[in-house]
Amino acid sequence: MERKELTPTAEEKHLTRAILIGADTGEYDAESSMDELSELAQTAGAEELARVIQKREAYEAATVIGEGKLAEVKELCGSLGAELLIFDCELTASQIRNVEDETDVRVIDRTMLILDIFAGRAVSREGKLQVELAQLKYRLPRLMGIGASLSRLGGGIGTRGPGETQLETDRRHIRRRIDKLSAELKELEERRGYTRERRRKDSVQVGAIVGYTNAGKSTLLNLLTGAGVLAEDKLFATLDPTARAIELPDGRSLLLVDTVGLIRRLPHHLVEAFKSTLEEAASADIIIHVCDASDPEAAEKAEVTLKTLADLGAAEIPVVTVLNKCDLLTETIPEDDSTVKISAKKNQGIDRLLHVIAANLPETAKRMKLVLPYDKAGLTAKLRENGKVFSEEYTETGILVDALVDQLLVKQMTEYEIK
Repeated sequence: MERKELTPTAEEKHLTRAILIGADTGEYDAESSMDELSELAQTAGAEELARVIQKREAYEAATVIGEGKLAEVKELCGSLGAELLIFDCELTASQIRNVEDETDVRVIDRTMLILDIFAGRAVSREGKLQVELAQLKYRLPRLMGIGASLSRLGGGIGTRGPGETQLETDRRHIRRRIDKLSAELKELEERRGYTRERRRKDSVQVGAIVGYTNAGKSTLLNLLTGAGVLAEDKLFATLDPTARAIELPDGRSLLLVDTVGLIRRLPHHLVEAFKSTLEEAASADIIIHVCDASDPEAAEKAEVTLKTLADLGAAEIPVVTVLNKCDLLTETIPEDDSTVKISAKKNQGIDRLLHVIAANLPETAKRMKLVLPYDKAGLTAKLRENGKVFSEEYTETGILVDALVDQLLVKQMTEYEIK
């Protein structure tokens, strides 16, 4: 994703002035991770004043970064007027408290930032419940640190969702709230399970659109179905899943489901909270993996997506790889039987994409042209009930039928097929 420069009107937009902090222990590419943290901060409504990275063998137990580097951060906060410090790792309650005591600036970590974005983006009841549950579970062991932060500095990025007063209440109250949310989500998850079961019984095939956040999943869904899903050049623009049906070139219907965008080092709290949403991918008949082909890190991000799918138990499901934003490329990328180059924004490559999806979708029905004898006319009703009849014509020799025949009926219909 092309990073946008913040305009001089940052103050008018009430952006939170933030400094980004990371400790490079060699565990992952710290520079790339900080770039992503910057995009997350921008999405949440922060203005990046500066970023500080310290190479270390391990995190400092008390403050993540060393004493000298923390003193530098304190000076930066004073000179730049920072209101928030965002750490590119998970912090403990004592680390939050220690850094805040030293700098007198509010502190949040990467997970709290992502949760804050989710809190602002959730629309459906289930989405809101999932976000609140994830926030409470994450904040419960950190109440001591976060509580002090909220008391001293009030709201802002990292505090949206359940609200200040709720987070400052005792642990017992929060545990009761967690239990209540878990029960409500379990009920919604069961309903989602019934819906999936009903789809299976009705032979409805499902295609899950998955991919790294901001790869163009919602834009593609809108193009294919006219779903009207919010599509922005921001991380996690879509949080709640949307399902819409399309017709493939071979006559089969496919229910497309848009899923929450993935991200490297996606906190396990979020994977757990949004498991029911991500399970749409695990129970799909085909996975449509959208990649931003113009992104220099496209291969690494695709790997993150495939690993997450494997963790969800979706490794055996057929995958069609969609290389989006190919209009921005200068070099040529080869296509194959399961890889398609498109530009969702410019409506390029969509016809081939639909043919490739149809070719890779497990066959549960077959399009057949049949001549049914008049004494077998009752079979047309069975074809309608279990498949789809495109045309029906009465001729001298029998009923000429063009139909999508359910796999269970294919063998029975073979003797009437026009070869």
